Amino acid sequence: MHIEPGIVDGTKMVLSYATAAASMGYLGKLAVANIREQGLPSFVQRALITSLAVFSFFEVFPHYPVGVSEVHFILGSTLFLLFGAAAAGVGLVLGLATQSVFFAPQDLPQYGMNVTTLLVPLFGIEMLARRLIAPGTAYVEISYRQALALSTAFQAGIVGWVIFWVLYGSGFSVETFAGLAKFGGAYMSVILAEPLVDLALLAAAKFAHGLSRTGFVVNRLYNRA
Repeated sequence: MHIEPGIVDGTKMVLSYATAAASMGYLGKLAVANIREQGLPSFVQRALITSLAVFSFFEVFPHYPVGVSEVHFILGSTLFLLFGAAAAGVGLVLGLATQSVFFAPQDLPQYGMNVTTLLVPLFGIEMLARRLIAPGTAYVEISYRQALALSTAFQAGIVGWVIFWVLYGSGFSVETFAGLAKFGGAYMSVILAEPLVDLALLAAAKFAHGLSRTGFVVNRLYNRA
């Protein structure tokens, strides 16, 4: 999902700063609410875990260029279900920043676009989960259909933002649309795999109920809010 250097440049970059700032602002609001609910130590623990996980997703997990961007297994819905939207968002911000600064400095000018591309779909599945998962249901109890819906929404959001940035920066052409089609098709593998990862980790969490007392996971993982 990295936006390649040169696709958006010049004065058009201003929009990426604005969308990133707005995304960070909303993330701050979620973080404050979550700290009030679970406390600062728990939030910091979960943010560190998600940051390390996101860095691994980008730098260690297999990733490959397809069409106009790269395909990564980001597992956004997995992070959301285990650690909550706020901690997952901080992990996406810090994990991406670490990878960009130390391993891909050529991506730093695109950081605003890339962080927007990650955060807005995360906020989308946070809102979707409120409608999709009944208030009396802990996350360890969700179905494959629900996991698939969250994963599909997250990945579709990423693909949608990549399409937006590419068309915004490069305009409409046959070559651009061909690259976008390749990228979107490749992301189908992620959409199919991520719900299985979600359910596998949630099933494992059922046998590790002691985590509910550690602050390492979001309260909703085990508690029926």
